[in-house]
Amino acid sequence: MALLANILVALVAIEHLYILVLEMFLWTKPRGMKAFGMKPAQAEATKVMAANQGLYNGFLAAGLIWSLVQPVDQFAFQLKLFFLGCVLVAGLYGGMTASRKIIYIQALPALIALIMVFLAGS
Repeated sequence: MALLANILVALVAIEHLYILVLEMFLWTKPRGMKAFGMKPAQAEATKVMAANQGLYNGFLAAGLIWSLVQPVDQFAFQLKLFFLGCVLVAGLYGGMTASRKIIYIQALPALIALIMVFLAGS
């Protein structure tokens, strides 16, 4: 069960690295605009804000990766809880304020990983 929990934590981290790339580097490109449903003028006007958002998603990914490589089990467990909790809250907030799909894309995977981390106790 601990292996499954760690795989889910890693998947959430990878997802946030992908979001970082979308927001920091692809925001004004066709792939980024499609992902966020924007037109070129809107993307151009918000690219600095998006890059900032991407940076925060990178911090979440870094924390989740840290939790996977941390050799002290109890501290790794606490890191997983903290960073998955941050992702969950960000996903719920984004789902309520920006787009409902964020709940399914960001919050739900974090919730599932969080539950598995609790069940595994690691």
